[in-house]
Amino acid sequence: MNLLQQYNQKQISKLSEGKAIPDFRAGDTVRVHLEIVEGANKRVQMFEGLCIARKNRELGSSFTVRKMSGDEGVERTFPLYSPRVKKVEIVRSGKVRRAKLYYIRNLRGKAARIKERAK
Repeated sequence: MNLLQQYNQKQISKLSEGKAIPDFRAGDTVRVHLEIVEGANKRVQMFEGLCIARKNRELGSSFTVRKMSGDEGVERTFPLYSPRVKKVEIVRSGKVRRAKLYYIRNLRGKAARIKERAK
């Protein structure tokens, strides 16, 4: 292992201590607990939706979650090892055949459903 990989592993272990990151992938419905800072106040806000992309780049890993808010689609990209991301829960596992589900953006209603994966 070279120095950069050692540094990345040390930072990942430091940033992920105290929080368990589940093994989720694109197609899973996840609930992300995110810490919001407003002045001196801190609160935890939840963002629940379909994980449409997962990028595995060691310390730079991230995932994109899409939810429908009314008639408008809302997407948010979260760094996986961010100190602001307190917890990631898997609500349901989806069965998909793609790594990136960007085509979901063009689908509406029942067409945007994803089958559940058997556990």
